[in-house]
Amino acid sequence: MFTSTKSKKGRRSPLATVSLIVVGLMTTGGAYALFSSTANAESSSSTTSTSSQADVNEGQKLFASNCATCHGLQAQGTDAGPSLIGVGASSVDFQVGTGRMPLAAQGPQGEEKPAQFTDEQVDALAAYVSSLGPGPSIPSSELTDGKKGDAAEGAELFRINCAMCHNVAGAGGALTEGKYAPNLQNASPEHIYEAMLTGPQNMPVFNDDNITPQDKANIITALKAGQADAGVGGFELGSLGPVAEGLFLWIFGLGAIVAFTVWLTAKAN
Repeated sequence: MFTSTKSKKGRRSPLATVSLIVVGLMTTGGAYALFSSTANAESSSSTTSTSSQADVNEGQKLFASNCATCHGLQAQGTDAGPSLIGVGASSVDFQVGTGRMPLAAQGPQGEEKPAQFTDEQVDALAAYVSSLGPGPSIPSSELTDGKKGDAAEGAELFRINCAMCHNVAGAGGALTEGKYAPNLQNASPEHIYEAMLTGPQNMPVFNDDNITPQDKANIITALKAGQADAGVGGFELGSLGPVAEGLFLWIFGLGAIVAFTVWLTAKAN
């Protein structure tokens, strides 16, 4: 009786063998997946480095001679300029491509002006900054051509998210402390998309969770459609809306009536 009980306790359960096999398979599979993903990542990074290392090196030289004074030699930021680590290529393409950077002078915000660098140099600067840390990349042409979006939906999104600063027609508007929302009438589709993606100056960031890439494309399509429409009904007055039109009529229309009245009175006397 005693011998039977002891042998029963020492017997291995059939499930133990199955469990060992499952654990072994999972360990082997996990190790293989880790090894293969690491190998693929190394292969991908080596391919990228060989194809763009020249751009990164050129961008580093341009950065050291034009940007490091404010942003630091390693783009770590200084008292005169923020860190650029993690801002991504999209932010560089917008700020440098629109001429806002390098700054002409300190002020409430960077002024748009003719770009100081060529397109190739802007790409090199973007490649260098993006190599310092992950960030938003330059959008594809499919999203910025201004032709594949829904203009009606984009106009509604613009009115909800952008018109309070940029005006319903995208003509721009004043903000506080000398700041302003720029006119979008002549802005390029790429820079409009990058502005939504990176939130430059006083603009909030509209990432892909706030406004999807397709919705951004819709907004660009709506803006481009508005730019293509010819103005009707006389002077556009900057497309600033009924307030500007009413002020124009009040000042010039009423002023003309008062002047005509004074002229009639003087002639009668």
